[in-house]
Amino acid sequence: MDETTHIPHPAWSYPAVIYELNVRQLTPEGTFAAAEKHLPRLRELGIDAVWLMPIHPIGETNRKGTLGSYYAVRDYCGVNPEFGTMADFDRFVSTAHGLGLKVLLDWVANHTARDARWVTERPADWYERDAAGEPVVPNGWDDTAKLNYANRAVWQGQIDAMRFWLAEHGVDGFRCDMAMLVPTAFWQEAAAQLREVKHNLFMLAEAEQADLFDRAFDACYAWEFHHIVNDIAQGRRRVWDLRNYLYADRDRYPRSAMRLMFTSNHDENSWNGSEFRRLGDAAGIMAALTFVLPQSMPLVYTGQEFGYDHSFAFFDRDPMVDPRPGRFTELYRLLCLLKHRNRALQAGERGGSFVEIENNAKDCLMTFVREVEGNRVLCVMNLSPYAIHADFNTGVYQGEYADALTGNRIVVPYRVEQDMAPWSYRILIRE
Repeated sequence: MDETTHIPHPAWSYPAVIYELNVRQLTPEGTFAAAEKHLPRLRELGIDAVWLMPIHPIGETNRKGTLGSYYAVRDYCGVNPEFGTMADFDRFVSTAHGLGLKVLLDWVANHTARDARWVTERPADWYERDAAGEPVVPNGWDDTAKLNYANRAVWQGQIDAMRFWLAEHGVDGFRCDMAMLVPTAFWQEAAAQLREVKHNLFMLAEAEQADLFDRAFDACYAWEFHHIVNDIAQGRRRVWDLRNYLYADRDRYPRSAMRLMFTSNHDENSWNGSEFRRLGDAAGIMAALTFVLPQSMPLVYTGQEFGYDHSFAFFDRDPMVDPRPGRFTELYRLLCLLKHRNRALQAGERGGSFVEIENNAKDCLMTFVREVEGNRVLCVMNLSPYAIHADFNTGVYQGEYADALTGNRIVVPYRVEQDMAPWSYRILIRE
């Protein structure tokens, strides 16, 4: 892709760690006010931006479960009374900004609830219609109605609603649900108009199409990476599949592209189980991997910072029960610190080069260096359930380093030979 089409990312986003906040399940109360009390600890953990799952009123028609799907939006300019009032939301945003946190809203542009305000308040051609004149049900989601993007009035209606949250309520950007289901040209137009309101707008696409980086999005999902990681942990694929993906990915996207990498999110957690169910003993190393790979913008989902092993109900109240800081709390704190302190690990075009070091166990072991302007991060990762004897030459990368997770100083020799336990890893820093 022509790099000249890239719009510079907000400065805060290059070293950023994103937290996906499920308001319904984070606290027993399930409200903005209760969630607001967690913002200081998220900032202390090292989170830079909080992405809120959709906060809008939810449709009643064909409602799922007792409370419905976040993604069946009834009113783009309202807040779900389940969570509180608009004033409660504004206080949440104000508190977040006071702590230095950015706030991103989940935006559902492809469809609305079947009883959304737009169904009756806008012309019929704002929706795709079936032979009976009813709004089309997209992808089998029978609580939703498909918007008609052949109608440019729909484009402007969406943009005006997004502008409302930027201009009137101070949000910093959007995570855009199923972004590939609406035209890329719409996102380009939306980004252009919205950046006139907020020049440092941040846009994240739940999609992987490379053309989304053409004047539209700052970051997109790394779904393929996520599935490969799950498969490696479950023994269905090996490290060479991850390696092949990384090199192919480098050719598919502009260097400025940011990729959201994760071991869990609301979809994976609710429908496929927690990261511990999917990754087992590999949960720790795979979390670390999302912080050190090229272009990566890491995501932490609600409960992961506690090591909370639970698959949340999607359509009903199912709040965390007595979550306590644990091993994963400290792991994420150290990984966030690693990301913030090392320019080599920044996302987008500011990040460091990615150079692999040849080793004796390439089906299990990844040994690589990220480096830029004198900042170097050396990673040795046994991405397998096997104990292995690692053997590799560091060459020009030998020397003194600090261990990112222990703080210990170590000297890395020209030739490294060491036994590595299953799913073990070291991340070493040299400045």
